[in-house]
Amino acid sequence: MRLACPHCGIRSIEEFVQLGAAALQRPAAEAALEAWIDYVYLRDNPDGTHEELFQHLGGCRAMLAVRRDTRTHAVQAVRTVQAARDERSGADEGVQ
Repeated sequence: MRLACPHCGIRSIEEFVQLGAAALQRPAAEAALEAWIDYVYLRDNPDGTHEELFQHLGGCRAMLAVRRDTRTHAVQAVRTVQAARDERSGADEGVQ
């Protein structure tokens, strides 16, 4: 698999470290122990489009949001985490 880093161009997956799901929500500090156990140990295994975090350790070290299909591993989008946040906040505000 290859990823198109927004800063470095197309690179081999070996240059990247996968950090897990991009949409995990950290529980509040005062949350119950069960909520923390779920957050730390339990992960969904989605079938289809999923957004994950990667870091380009073998290059620019940027944090990237990668949208891919978990069935085929086809990469649909690669963008910086900041661009992904801006995109989500724009969608939340109704901005297209």
